[in-house]
Amino acid sequence: MSIFSFLTGKKDDAADPGKTSVPEAPAAATATMESAGVRTPETAATPGDTPFHAPDAWNVDALTAPKPAQPSEKPELGPVDAAATADLQPKIVEVLKTVYDPEIPVDIYELGLIYGIDVDADRRVLVHMTLTSPACPSAQQIPSEVRYKIKALPEVKDAWVEIVWEPPWDKDRMSEAAKLQLGFF
Repeated sequence: MSIFSFLTGKKDDAADPGKTSVPEAPAAATATMESAGVRTPETAATPGDTPFHAPDAWNVDALTAPKPAQPSEKPELGPVDAAATADLQPKIVEVLKTVYDPEIPVDIYELGLIYGIDVDADRRVLVHMTLTSPACPSAQQIPSEVRYKIKALPEVKDAWVEIVWEPPWDKDRMSEAAKLQLGFF
């Protein structure tokens, strides 16, 4: 008997003299187990089988299906529409003021992290923003939150966030209210 026989589901009963037999389950219990998709010793022993088989009731299609197409993360923005930008910008700024850097008790708009907001004629939005540091621990969370909060506006068809590093952010980009709140005067 191989020490790895449990991986193949095969056992050499003759090579295991100290083997004790396990009493068989009553027929009613076996039938119940089989109807639930659980393999019993009678149904599990097939050549080349492994000891574990997913019950028939389990749907494993998601594990074997090809990867679905991802939505486009590249902005599909048309030419900037000044009228649409003027119409939506106050609503977008209002939403941006609800997004906070978890380490700083000031919203990202007042911190000066938003460099620009572009809206095209189809009301698709592109926000140009930066972070306080390239090593910002919230570098994934903040842009995602910005995107999904803007997309939640009924007037917006789609939204993207572009992280820019030029010009670099510094405390001079903060609003007067943010400087007062953080004690930078």
